[in-house]
Amino acid sequence: MRDLAATAPVSWFFARALHHVDGSVFRLTGGRHTFASLVSGLPVIMLTTTGARSGTSRTLPVLGLPEGERIVVIASNYGQHNHPAWYYNLRAHPGAQISIGGEHWNVIAHEAEGCERERLWRMGLEIYPGWIDYEQRASNRHIPVMVLSPQNRDEQREDRIEKYYRW
Repeated sequence: MRDLAATAPVSWFFARALHHVDGSVFRLTGGRHTFASLVSGLPVIMLTTTGARSGTSRTLPVLGLPEGERIVVIASNYGQHNHPAWYYNLRAHPGAQISIGGEHWNVIAHEAEGCERERLWRMGLEIYPGWIDYEQRASNRHIPVMVLSPQNRDEQREDRIEKYYRW
């Protein structure tokens, strides 16, 4: 499934339709799963941002890579030529909310740059090598890597994140 998702026709379809299916499965499972996470085993989270121009709350499924208490999200947009809308939303309004395994956390986003970006990009490729294909198709842009850090310290959060991310 992961290899299929990286192909141009399937990723084009996913960019336009998968979030609708994921949202329904997310609601049906009480916030514990998405269609993509069940089928592929990838770590999908729900990210709620504030619209950059509209100010409206938007929730979408994204691959969320754990790094301690932080979650890393990669703005590949399935290899499309434009950044995903949520990237612009986080740039304009870095405060966001994530849902992981039925739990919700407030986070602050920043864009990883330099050595941090390269390290996190390589970490992401270990989990989902399809980003290499996305990067080739989106050669007109540099794919951003965003880091979501918790707003409040929680001693148990890292353990709960690890429990959810057993793939």
